[in-house]
Amino acid sequence: MIHPVRRALAVAASRAPRQFLAASRTTSVRSVRAAAAAGSYYSTTSRRLQDAFPSQLENLASSTLPKVVPQVPQTLTEKIVQSYSVGLAPGKKVKSGDYVTLQPHHCMTHDNSWPVAMKFMSIGASKIHDNRQVVMTLDHDVQNKSEANLKKYRQIEEFANTHGVDFYPAGRGIGHQIMVEEGYAWPGTVTVASDSHSNMYGGVGCLGTPMVRTDAASIWATGKTWWQIPPIAKVTFTGLLPPGVTGKDVIVALCGLFNNDDVLNHAIEFTGAEETMRSIPVDDRLTIANMTTEWGALSGLFPIDAVLASWMRAKATVTAMEHPELGDKAKFTHAKIDALLENPLVADPGATYAKQLYLNLSTLSPFVAGPNSVKIATPLKDLEAQNLKLDKAYLVSCTNSRASDIAAAARVFKDAAADNNGVIPKVAPGVKFYIAAASILEQKQAEDSGDWQVLLDAGAEPLPSGCGPCIGLGTGLLEPGEIGISASNRNFKGRMGSTDAKAYLASPEVVAASALQGKIAGPGWYQKPEGVEKVIIGEGNGVVEQDKA
Repeated sequence: MIHPVRRALAVAASRAPRQFLAASRTTSVRSVRAAAAAGSYYSTTSRRLQDAFPSQLENLASSTLPKVVPQVPQTLTEKIVQSYSVGLAPGKKVKSGDYVTLQPHHCMTHDNSWPVAMKFMSIGASKIHDNRQVVMTLDHDVQNKSEANLKKYRQIEEFANTHGVDFYPAGRGIGHQIMVEEGYAWPGTVTVASDSHSNMYGGVGCLGTPMVRTDAASIWATGKTWWQIPPIAKVTFTGLLPPGVTGKDVIVALCGLFNNDDVLNHAIEFTGAEETMRSIPVDDRLTIANMTTEWGALSGLFPIDAVLASWMRAKATVTAMEHPELGDKAKFTHAKIDALLENPLVADPGATYAKQLYLNLSTLSPFVAGPNSVKIATPLKDLEAQNLKLDKAYLVSCTNSRASDIAAAARVFKDAAADNNGVIPKVAPGVKFYIAAASILEQKQAEDSGDWQVLLDAGAEPLPSGCGPCIGLGTGLLEPGEIGISASNRNFKGRMGSTDAKAYLASPEVVAASALQGKIAGPGWYQKPEGVEKVIIGEGNGVVEQDKA
């Protein structure tokens, strides 16, 4: 049983933002404000030079260096990369396009850890360079109990134990969620993973980007890899996220409305006025950052701000109360957060971006992606009018299966119970509703709050905490001719089962409402603001005078 304090703080730090959606915009912002308030070295030896790319050695000769190095405005991405690049020339400021030698804060591998280990050993490596840098999680094929898969899992665990690497077994959770909740994806750091959705770490101000298996093996062996800093796109949010609209709607709209590979192979930085950013809680930021992968980007970075600080403070307080024996060894401590916030990294005024886009959140409504493509985004109201019969619904994946998401889905059934003599209604006949928490810790929070049981009472079928149907593995895959709706991140043809099925993506509350009604539908929480007729998006930062200039 989770300590009662954990439940209270979890509600305040994670689930309250969903509750704010039921209030007015003004109340929402005030509530979030209240919650936030509470809470290279370089050597000129030949060995070091061998680690450097020409762009790193720019202006190396001391005779050519100016006595005062001019300040070059940098983006947040460039600043973080600067901090984790080795072999840079004195005074060198990294910029987009540069090749750098990266020494990531952490590197995560999952079920592919054994293939990475094979590459590691094939290059003659026998010892992991820094076992504190490496994290291994088992999350992809956790329902597979075949001897071949169990053998692979044993090999990974034995390898991790031999090298003293942090290891999380099958059922503990999805690797990306573990990286965030255990503090490996720390704000202001570069943390990589051998998986495309490592972009998710950007939701907590950590530059997360994917690495292929060979690069992961290189990091294991040397602690380093190479990276070319991508072109950097700035996405400015304006307005406020309305009640009934979520982070999932934000990223689904971005993928579908900017659908001409606008940010393909870019590093994205999300920004906006303080009031705007306060309307986007951390769980929603994680969702948005996670799906920048589907948008085509190599990273999706949110700022280190008061919203993030409040979320971290809550985690530090929970840890201190539940595990006082950890002291300063805990992943989240107030002292570590103080150090982070003492001089947080921010983009410089005048920093150069390859492109700038904006989205007015106040004009956004619930959106659904699909079928079978994130480049197709349709307002929920338009799909509701089509009465699309549903076969399967999924509240799974690292994208949208945290305690706050489970609470949003449970609220749909709780609201319906008010019209059913207080009894939780069942999922619509003929519909299967699958649920799997992003991690066992998130599931325990949902169990402690009663939200998990609400979904079970409604007839949802629980799956182990892991990737499962999101990646087409295990129970509940889509059959030919079926229509499914999921809170996960990817819906290309065949991703979640048959290539003859249709898959849609939506927020947890829309998934739950669809399961309840037996067709793609919403819970009715969104009320269109007066005067809003379309989503306002465009190039620039959304400030007309500045964009004209």
